[in-house]
Amino acid sequence: MAKIKDLPKHKRPREKLSERGAENLTDAELLAILIRTGRAGKSALDIAKETLKKYPLTRLLSVTQDELHSIGGLEGTKSITIQAALELGRRASAIFDDSLPFIDSVNAALTQLHDIRTKQKEYFVVLYLNARKQLIRKETISIGTLTETLVHPREVFKPAIGCLASSIILAHNHPDNSIDISEADRKITEKLIQSGVILDIEVIDHIIVTNNNYISFKEQDLLF
Repeated sequence: MAKIKDLPKHKRPREKLSERGAENLTDAELLAILIRTGRAGKSALDIAKETLKKYPLTRLLSVTQDELHSIGGLEGTKSITIQAALELGRRASAIFDDSLPFIDSVNAALTQLHDIRTKQKEYFVVLYLNARKQLIRKETISIGTLTETLVHPREVFKPAIGCLASSIILAHNHPDNSIDISEADRKITEKLIQSGVILDIEVIDHIIVTNNNYISFKEQDLLF
């Protein structure tokens, strides 16, 4: 395989970007610039093409570091560089998406929970937020009396990883209209906060709603 330095100057990704602008490079050429160097028998451009064949651009946005490591030539700092660049791109894109609702207060969260206030069973719902505290997904995790079996960290955080959430808000309703926080509510909240710390996804509140009232763990200083 030819090395990038063996290519004509106008075909080398870095020089091409400098002369013609980033918009004129292929996806593989842009990725090759982040990869920088190749490995035995493969140039950075070869590795970039192999990566995009395995993980097309839309899939690459959610690829994990372990998945990048599985590709020869993307070990160590190369995969870190790629993930950093992708995250910058995601954040830059989010800046221009003001159609997403901002959940920057308890009241803003409550507007997203009106549908479970009058349910006759307990609904455990999670609001998934991006780095700007915008709602990017809402998921009903369980229906029924809250238990640690029903509300498992795996079911709560799997959507968070899938939609690249930076933080989450937990919520559920009390059909009996009580806003008393039960021991089960506390235990589940603590367990999910601990799981979020491991995954670097912050649990920023747990809100319990009734037909005409609510209680917020954050407002009550109960997040630990």
